[in-house]
Amino acid sequence: MGVEAMHPAIRVIAGVLLSAGLAISVNSAVAETINFAHVAEPSDPRHKAMVAAADSLKAKTDGKYEMKVFPASQLGGEKEITEAVGLGIVDAVFSGVAFVGEKYPPFAAMGAPYMFRSYDHFVAFTESPLFAEMAADYEAETGDHVAGLIYTGARQVTANWEIETPADMNGMKLRVPQAPLYMMFAEAVEANATPIPFAEVYLALQQGVVEGQENPLTNIFAKKFYEVQSHVILTEHMTEASIIIIGQHLWGKLNDEEKAIFDEVFAKAAADASAGIRKSEVELADWFKEQGLTVVTPDRVAFQAAAKPLLTSDDVPWSSELFDQIQAIQE
Repeated sequence: MGVEAMHPAIRVIAGVLLSAGLAISVNSAVAETINFAHVAEPSDPRHKAMVAAADSLKAKTDGKYEMKVFPASQLGGEKEITEAVGLGIVDAVFSGVAFVGEKYPPFAAMGAPYMFRSYDHFVAFTESPLFAEMAADYEAETGDHVAGLIYTGARQVTANWEIETPADMNGMKLRVPQAPLYMMFAEAVEANATPIPFAEVYLALQQGVVEGQENPLTNIFAKKFYEVQSHVILTEHMTEASIIIIGQHLWGKLNDEEKAIFDEVFAKAAADASAGIRKSEVELADWFKEQGLTVVTPDRVAFQAAAKPLLTSDDVPWSSELFDQIQAIQE
């Protein structure tokens, strides 16, 4: 297939790979060079874990496979690379559950407000038969293989007053991304959802256009929202995660021994990346306290109860049975 005949969303990706002198195969023989794409920055624990995975793959396969990692959206955004791995233009990726959930809606449930009670609940889910079953169903539907699930951070609220229960957010002008799951959180706490581009949030907070916002602590730190907000509320209302996907064009060519090696390597990479991100969160909570901010641990049970009716409604793309199964997992 020529580049000019490829799907528009991945034509640029193909061009980048060709210019780098790397093999591109669509349903053809697996090249020894594996192209792995993601959107995280090189400083992100997820990228560092994938670089380590590349070294491990090379060592464990006696040099048969060499993985080149493309960070920082070099090969496109999450939507583009998720499409590209399914079309065989990129060999492997990690992508957010919302994007992978477009192919397999049950995966989108992982990003819903209070689907997970805590980080430990999320970790238990990744190790559960339920997640293994969902991964197998995804592979049966798409042909692509799920090789790992990475914790990428819990979303937290910032404000200029103390928030202990959902009632403290009623009517609050809350900046959220303009996407259904984020709007769902605002609806659950009866806040006034105010979608504003991420780049404009600092000024909106400073000028009082919005009264608060919600983001992982890493984003709150990077964008310096702590300069214009006095309270960090550890609501942990949404757990963000990335799924490691190996394209069927690569996975289908591996023998059983190689498949076991790939699964082992990426499982370790996912665990290492998750631990690194969680460590950063804990350290940042302490850092915010040192800067004079008030860090609040609210009544999460009350927040979970507020979100539950929305999570089990007929409007969500997952079943109430799946919700119950996830909730039944013990931490």
